[in-house]
Amino acid sequence: MSSEQTAVSIGDRRQAALLARFAASGYEPIDLPILGPASVFIDFSGEEIRSGLFLTSDDAGAELCLRPEYTIPLCRAYLDSDRAGRQASFAYCGPVFRSRPGHAAESVQSGIESYGRADIAAADAEILALSLEAAAAAGTAGLAIRVGDAGLVSRVFQAFRLPESWQRRLRRGLDKGQTIDTIMNGAPSAIGDHSGVLAALTGTDQKGARALVEDLLSIAGIASVGGRSAAEIAERFLVQVANKASPAFADEQRHSLDRFLAIDGLLDDASAKLRAWAGETGLDLGDALDLFDDRINFMAACDIDMDALVFEASFGRNLDYYTGFVFEARRPGAVQEGDDVLIGGGRYDRLAEQLGSREPIAAVGASIWVDRLGETSREGAIR
Repeated sequence: MSSEQTAVSIGDRRQAALLARFAASGYEPIDLPILGPASVFIDFSGEEIRSGLFLTSDDAGAELCLRPEYTIPLCRAYLDSDRAGRQASFAYCGPVFRSRPGHAAESVQSGIESYGRADIAAADAEILALSLEAAAAAGTAGLAIRVGDAGLVSRVFQAFRLPESWQRRLRRGLDKGQTIDTIMNGAPSAIGDHSGVLAALTGTDQKGARALVEDLLSIAGIASVGGRSAAEIAERFLVQVANKASPAFADEQRHSLDRFLAIDGLLDDASAKLRAWAGETGLDLGDALDLFDDRINFMAACDIDMDALVFEASFGRNLDYYTGFVFEARRPGAVQEGDDVLIGGGRYDRLAEQLGSREPIAAVGASIWVDRLGETSREGAIR
């Protein structure tokens, strides 16, 4: 058997091991189309994802792409099914396509998605535990896990009364590892008098702003301005609206937010630090912190090695749809900026509503990059 055939055989065994582990836990295997609308990915990840998509169009001119990930198309399939709004759990395994320097354009991704569960903390813990168990069954254990809480971060931003467009800008900057100073100082300033457009966009969400700007450009017969798409122009206008509404943080507020984002450590230690910070700043984060602690308890009950988990308040995943618990797993000693993530996931309770559901549907999931799995020598994160 050639080395190429051996690699294929190992890959097939890993995929089978992953799906078998998921199925044994009640996650139903599902197949999804490889080709779908590109707009849905751009809406949630921003125009910056466009350069990484493999694009084409249908006979009507609608822009299509090879799927770059599974979460969004799986959620759409769930909403189109007769199980929409009810509890359901799915598993998948197949190719995804993304153009990135230094990486293969096609890779294999496996994962699980859970919809409709009301026991939020328990569902979060189950997704993390099961994804680690499945990776171990496929030959990779002993991973170092970084966790965050996008819901807690949003609660803090709201407590500071930041405009939604600033919250979005801060989240995106933090997901890229930027400091608050870099994010704030990088805000584009208004050029010329756009007061009419800014007034029309005040209070408008990203989707509404994009629609308005696209309509204005379409009326004028303009496809882009200065190489920027309508979506990019809308985002710049929204930031300008935020600048007018809240041009700067007060020094005390900035210092307090810096202290919050610097909180890290093992989960129990991080919980104590978060509660101490909330008490010092006078913010009411009780229910968010109670959920944080409940999740810790369920993780411990799932036999996850809690010493393998490190919380970082500033950590987020670079996708707009995450709303709560988030995590990424790497090999021990991996440099976060340079080494590939093996497992990543989190909670996205608003995605179904953003895709057309009449109400939010609780959802949490995880993805495993099958091509990156391999043997590790350290004991597994699941005892």
